[in-house]
Amino acid sequence: MTSRSIGLLLALLLCLYLQPVVAHEARPAYLLLHQVDAQNYDVLWKVPGMGEDKRLALDLAFAPGTTMVGAMHTAFVSNAFLQRWRVRRVGGLDGTSVRVAGLQATLTDVLVRLERSDGTTQTMRVSPAQPEFEIKATSARWDVTQTYLRLGIGHILSGFDHLLFVLALVLLVGGTRRLFWAVTAFTAAHSLTLVAATLGWVHVPPPPVEASIALSIVFLANEILQARARRPGLTSRSPWIVAFLFGLVHGLGFAGALSEIGLPASAIPLALFFFNVGVEIGQLLFIACVLAVIAGIRRMPLLRSEWSLRLPAYAIGTVAAFWTIQRISMF
Repeated sequence: MTSRSIGLLLALLLCLYLQPVVAHEARPAYLLLHQVDAQNYDVLWKVPGMGEDKRLALDLAFAPGTTMVGAMHTAFVSNAFLQRWRVRRVGGLDGTSVRVAGLQATLTDVLVRLERSDGTTQTMRVSPAQPEFEIKATSARWDVTQTYLRLGIGHILSGFDHLLFVLALVLLVGGTRRLFWAVTAFTAAHSLTLVAATLGWVHVPPPPVEASIALSIVFLANEILQARARRPGLTSRSPWIVAFLFGLVHGLGFAGALSEIGLPASAIPLALFFFNVGVEIGQLLFIACVLAVIAGIRRMPLLRSEWSLRLPAYAIGTVAAFWTIQRISMF
C-alpha cells in the first residue's frame, strides 16, 4: 500500500474520529404544532444545541396575521433548546406556509408534526434546500411514508458508529453469500429491537446502549486482527450469530433516535415500517459503496504488506475505543 493510500485512509478515519464534535449540525430540529381550537396552536420548537448556552440560529416565521399569545417558555435539555408558546391566527393555519429562517446555513433537517384537534396529524420534513413548508388542510399517508423513509436513510448515513460497524463486518466476513447472511441477521435483529423499543415494550437507557455500540465495533476490530493472524474467532466462523446479537443493541440505538423524532399517532405502523426500510436502504447503499471501493483497490498495483492489511483494523478499533471511553464518561 502506498503512502498516499495510507494518508487517504487515515484522513477518512480522522473525519470519523472528529464526528462527535460536529455531530450537532446533523441532528434534526423538531417542530410540534398542536391545535387547541380553530384559531390557537401550541408550539414546541426544539433546536439542537452547540454547547452550553448556544444553539443553531434557527427561527420560525409564520404567515402574516399570526400573533403570539402569552409568554414564551425556554429550557435547555439534553443539549437542545426547547421553546414553548402559543400562536393565534384568525382562520387557522391551514393553507399557510411556515419558514425556518437560517436553515439554509446548516446541515440539519427539521421534522414538523401537526396535531389537529380532530385527532389527525400531518408530518413533514424540511431541509436546507427547502426551508419552507405548507400546512395542508388534509394529510396524505404519502407524506408520512416519504418523510420517515428519508429520515431512516438520513439517520443511518449520518450514524458513523453504525456505518463503522458495518464496514468492519464487511472487511471481516468477505464472500458474497456469508456477507448476505450476516447482513440479513443484523437487519432482522435491529428491526426487532427497533420495533420493541419504539413501541415501549423494552426500555434501556441511551448511555449504556451508545457505549455498547462502540464496544461492538472494538470487538469486530479485534476479530479482524485475529483473522489476519490466522486465528479466526467466532465472527469469522459464524458471522451471522455475532451480527444478530450486536444487531439487537444497534436497534436500540435506532429506536433512541426515533423516539426523539416521534411517531404520528394515526400512522405509527406506517411510519415505523418506512423508517426501518429507510435504514435498510441506507445500509445497503453504504455496503455497495464499500464493496466497490474494495474491488477498485484490489485492481490497483499496490504493494500490500502484512502491516498494511492490519492497518484498517487498528484504525477502526482506535476510533471505536475513543467513542467507548467518551460515552462511558457520560454515564
